[in-house]
Amino acid sequence: MLKLYEKYLEVIDEYLKKCFEEQKAFIHCKEGCTDCCETGEYPFSRLEMEYLMDGFVKLPGEIQRTIKNNISDLLKQKTVTGKFMHRCPFLLNGRCALYERRGIICRTFGLAAFDEVDGQRAVRLPECSKIGLNYSEIYDPESGYVDMKKYREITGAGFAAHPFDLKYMAQELTRGVSGIEFGEIRPMLDWFISK
Repeated sequence: MLKLYEKYLEVIDEYLKKCFEEQKAFIHCKEGCTDCCETGEYPFSRLEMEYLMDGFVKLPGEIQRTIKNNISDLLKQKTVTGKFMHRCPFLLNGRCALYERRGIICRTFGLAAFDEVDGQRAVRLPECSKIGLNYSEIYDPESGYVDMKKYREITGAGFAAHPFDLKYMAQELTRGVSGIEFGEIRPMLDWFISK
């Protein structure tokens, strides 16, 4: 299944490369920026976790120990119920220890996306727009939405031709990779809790 997932990632990465290119006027991601890795739950499917851990066992022992300690410390802090926002345990010295094996959520951080809100198609800006990063120049903090006037001033056009679409990624881009099964989705830390 992991080989099939790697084929899927090739399709996804090509799609996301186009999305980042189309949105580059508003993307401020650069090496060393780890805001998206500092606070989150990081939802991973069973398949994504298997892929991540397949890479983990190939890391040098010292790096594995550091990550295990990070996970252990986080599990001690985690409450039984409710959201637990935390720093990703795979973030070491300002870099992802398993960048090539990162999950879909990590691959899409920073992009504006189409999403369903109350049955309507809506544009969702990345959380970092609220703190002066991606899309911050058109984020209107009063309304919580895109300031279309500012957007048109910068681009001279309507909203991004193809903000990435979560539903499209989940349904349409899997069609070329038959037989792929992602399994249950959980916050990353929940995969490390012994039952």
